[in-house]
Amino acid sequence: MSSAPAPTEVASTAGGKALAGFLLSGFLLALLGAILPAWGYHRDPPDFVAVGNYFLSLAVGIVAAAALARPIIVRRGLTFLLVFACALSCVDLAYLAVVSPLLSSWWRVGGLLTLGTGAGLLNMALFYAISRSYQTDAARTINQGGIWYGLGCLSATLLVGGTFYAYDVPTILMLMAVVPGVFAGLYYKSSYQAPPAGTHPKLRQAFQDFRSIGAVLFALLLFFQFGNEWSIAGWLPLFLIRRVGLSPKAALFDLALYWAFLMGGRMGAVAILQKVSHARLLLASVSAALFGCLILFFTDNPFGAATGAIFIGGGYASVYPLVAEAIGRRFPYYHPGFFNGIFSVALVGGLLAPATLGYAASVLGVGVVVGIPLLGTCLVMILIPLIWLEAKVTGR
Repeated sequence: MSSAPAPTEVASTAGGKALAGFLLSGFLLALLGAILPAWGYHRDPPDFVAVGNYFLSLAVGIVAAAALARPIIVRRGLTFLLVFACALSCVDLAYLAVVSPLLSSWWRVGGLLTLGTGAGLLNMALFYAISRSYQTDAARTINQGGIWYGLGCLSATLLVGGTFYAYDVPTILMLMAVVPGVFAGLYYKSSYQAPPAGTHPKLRQAFQDFRSIGAVLFALLLFFQFGNEWSIAGWLPLFLIRRVGLSPKAALFDLALYWAFLMGGRMGAVAILQKVSHARLLLASVSAALFGCLILFFTDNPFGAATGAIFIGGGYASVYPLVAEAIGRRFPYYHPGFFNGIFSVALVGGLLAPATLGYAASVLGVGVVVGIPLLGTCLVMILIPLIWLEAKVTGR
């Protein structure tokens, strides 16, 4: 006589599907950096202001989704939100396929606002779906989610790069629209129950945290690190095409290298955390990223471009996991998937960094695309010893 699956087995299966959803999250958020060369923004005359508007609208959509997610869950349930976010992203990618660069850039700004909203709703739904797993084993859950996320970013880049000369842009975007459509079907057949509303701090907690030097230093560190990672992810192909002279396909390959080493480095960092001093690993990682930025800034050949992308991706890999772990010890309310007091300021700042680069590049030239992350990496290196010093002084 067969028996019904145990509740823990069902929860485990549902949690596994939710973690796999981070592949779609990475796929959607990495799409803009990969599709810009296909849209022709590497050609003269460059319209970097339009690119900045694209990143800004994507960021606004992600932030807006944070306010919309919980009311939708309360009214319609978590499963509905997962399906809706995937379906919205699928339809929006099809829309972006129709409004290619022959039309005004404002059509694409609207589409990317919706794409950001869809990706933001998906992220919030996924973090609600894995909340029980996160409470049981936070480190393992975040590491697995990060691996799926990195695979999504890598997949989006390879899909655009592999089809760059084979298909036109509308066809590429229609192919990409299939991915969220598949996930919508996957979640439609699943069942998720949202956990009770947590006590995630809002604006009042942020004001309280501003009185803590440690919280301010950690928030600044997250601000610069998020900004560094997403500036490179969004702008590396355009920089390499215009500054180094690479072909669009070669530039997208270097972006894929960045994602591969960012993901692989995080997997490697998890494997050696118990054997290596966290402080040494953090300093070595930031130093490698700084070296990679310097290589990119001064290189004029394909080998230097690939080397710089590898060092930056590998260097950035372990910075966020180590910082998030330290924040979690000092500030127990911190959750990497939700807006948490002062740390929400850092998250929003990181999302806005690629947009800021677009406006700066329109005035100062494309070299600023690496110059600003180079400066940001230097600031991260300065903030790390300041955080250690504050911890020693306060005994924390």
